[in-house]
Amino acid sequence: MKNRIYTVTLNPSLDYTVSVDNFRPGYTNRTSSEALTAGGKGINVSTVLKNLGLESTTLGFVAGFTGEEVSRQLAERGIADGLITLKKGLTRINFKLSSIEGTEVNGRGPDIPEEAFSSLCERMRELTAGDVLFLSGSIPSSLAEDSYLRLMERTPQGVLIVVDAAGEQLKKALSRHPFLVKPNGHELGELFGVTLTDRASVIPYAKKLQEMGACNVLVSLAGQGAVLLAEDGSVFDSPVPAGVLVNGVGAGDSMAAGFVTGWLEKQDYEHAFFMGLAAGSATAFAEGLATGEEIRELYRSMRGL
Repeated sequence: MKNRIYTVTLNPSLDYTVSVDNFRPGYTNRTSSEALTAGGKGINVSTVLKNLGLESTTLGFVAGFTGEEVSRQLAERGIADGLITLKKGLTRINFKLSSIEGTEVNGRGPDIPEEAFSSLCERMRELTAGDVLFLSGSIPSSLAEDSYLRLMERTPQGVLIVVDAAGEQLKKALSRHPFLVKPNGHELGELFGVTLTDRASVIPYAKKLQEMGACNVLVSLAGQGAVLLAEDGSVFDSPVPAGVLVNGVGAGDSMAAGFVTGWLEKQDYEHAFFMGLAAGSATAFAEGLATGEEIRELYRSMRGL
């Protein structure tokens, strides 16, 4: 039976990205380019999976006319939409000023009532052994910090769960032994009150996450590359491939999608690790999320194929 893949984005967004030439605070400025794109970490994962040839269903919550636009864009991308529509509120708009690096204002998003979250929890019972579930991103303030744990508790045994979250949200999920956790170096260091500067310094703290319950730990380190501590005891690490950083947004989501794609293809951790690194790097080298061909071409280059 084919693996079914589900991605959870509790607080999707419409990302309104604009460029402004010669931006001047306090004055009326006009855009030189603009784009309105459905986003959120799980939606990014679904998009990259689709680009790599894998189907997935997006789960989470949308509201209002902005939520309708998120669903419309998912349909346009050919991604199955399992989002629950809330009766009140609006799916958030995140404003990103691309011409001034790192400048953005992220919306709050709608409040998620308990009955709506309970409906999402019930959907977890549809999964079966061998399916994949991505839990990606921060948990909205209207939900409890153990919300991912609640979802995992309703997920049948044998489902491969990927958790891409930080802080207490990640710690609470470890007791359910997720198949993969994917912190970045900053998030891993923050969890243990240390500063991690290179791949070697990551390894002992990634091992601590395994001791706390994670099966596989994949740590992204931006320009330093990535490290994988696999369930079978293998350790893989690599610098990033050669390329020009264009935009880091979505690189971590792409890495998670690439890793799972590689694992489902061969059940080989080395292949999965380099597929993850290729996917994350290809997105960092692109204007948006990387295409499947961009990812596989970079993989072949890294592996000398």
